[in-house]
Amino acid sequence: MTAFDVRILGSGIVSRAAALALARQGLRVALQARPPTAAGAAPDVRAYALNPASVALLTGLRAWDTLPADARTAVHDMQVHGDAPGAQIAFSAWSQRVPALAWIVDAAALETVLEAAVAYSPLVTVMPEPGAAALTVVAEGKASALREQLGVRFERHDYGHAAVAARLVADRPHTGVARQWFRSPDILALLPFDRPEAGRSYGLVWSLPAEQATHWRDAPVAEFEAALNEATGGQAGRLSLGSERASWPLAIARASAVSGPGWALVGDAAHLVHPLAGQGLNLGLADVAALAQVLAAREAWRALGDADLLRRYARRRAAGTWAMSQATDGLWHLFAHDQPLLRELRNRGLGLVNRLAPVKRWLVGRALDA
Repeated sequence: MTAFDVRILGSGIVSRAAALALARQGLRVALQARPPTAAGAAPDVRAYALNPASVALLTGLRAWDTLPADARTAVHDMQVHGDAPGAQIAFSAWSQRVPALAWIVDAAALETVLEAAVAYSPLVTVMPEPGAAALTVVAEGKASALREQLGVRFERHDYGHAAVAARLVADRPHTGVARQWFRSPDILALLPFDRPEAGRSYGLVWSLPAEQATHWRDAPVAEFEAALNEATGGQAGRLSLGSERASWPLAIARASAVSGPGWALVGDAAHLVHPLAGQGLNLGLADVAALAQVLAAREAWRALGDADLLRRYARRRAAGTWAMSQATDGLWHLFAHDQPLLRELRNRGLGLVNRLAPVKRWLVGRALDA
């Protein structure tokens, strides 16, 4: 008999959520995680957009309600702009009949809350070394070493772009409105937030060609703010930098298999998508929810690592992850090129969709349930 039922590899939000979700079923979990980051490391400026399904999972794990009030901000409206006057789509929680389209969450705060929850779970043991278990859940992220050892191909395509992230402060309230600009060759998103200043802050995610991203990550503050305000055209007010800047390369990737005898992949170890729709973490948490549901519904005689059982998880996640991957990749390619005819078609398309309420409701519904 092994000491644990499940071992989980990973040190992030998805791995800790998986540990808590499986422990709630009475399973003994070994979380093989790296030690906490040493003091003095650069502040985490990431902000995640979580959909209602992710919030429901975190609420069930008793993590959501323990987040500080200023670490989560509801998005009531979203405005998506093209690269021509009048080319835009507006979405609202009211028309979708939901409390919020999404919640913007401080990445570091969410990790801290989940880390504390894991520490208080009697069925989760955090350990730096591998522990024997019937099932191994790989949540190590895009650079997973175990995934490679399992013989799983990670079919990755680099966009040649990078994301620049930061916290911003505006000179007027954000009123819960998220804003996004699709242009050639960049995509810029402002996510309403309450840190560092309540009611007037944004999380910035700016996707740019890699060379430009490096430039704006390192540019003098005044130069960066001038470019940012020019790009947003004053739609969110005058924006000032409220944090350090960070940058990372962007890619699309899918694992050739997400399960096998005794193992399953979740989160970025299984798939990567462009952040333009803010669905990366939502997909990872949806993996956790699906795996937990499959394991909870297994036959009493079936082992946790049974290959047929884990194929149920793979089938359950296949359509959703494929659809979101294709949608984000298609949008990126649509706006990455600056041919006049293509630019005209995509801007007209934004205006057309904005006038078709059923189509807008369908698009938002897919994002809410990702």
